[in-house]
Amino acid sequence: NPHGKRRGTRDMFARDFRKRGLIPLSTYMKVYRNGDIVDIKGCGAVTKGMPYKAYHGKTGRVYNVTKRAVGVIVNKRVKGRIIAKKINLRIEHISHSKCRDDFLNRVKKNEV
Repeated sequence: NPHGKRRGTRDMFARDFRKRGLIPLSTYMKVYRNGDIVDIKGCGAVTKGMPYKAYHGKTGRVYNVTKRAVGVIVNKRVKGRIIAKKINLRIEHISHSKCRDDFLNRVKKNEV
């Protein structure tokens, strides 16, 4: 079936070179809170809770936290409009975004 959900994701969901095998425990020890900004990157080793390919590489904001997963609000462009979509992802498929670090460092530097 050439029209499946994971069509065209051979390289997208493939694990990096020399990063195959077990997922590091540090992935599971990270703490996510409501309002955190996260990057979505599908991990091919875990098929549960995987994002649809359109959300791969997108950045969103956490709105719900459960035991093994988080809810993320992501903007998706559909034809001419942008829709805020709520998706649920397991924590293997997200990571804290560094997009806000530079801003926070600049604020800290300005206060001194």
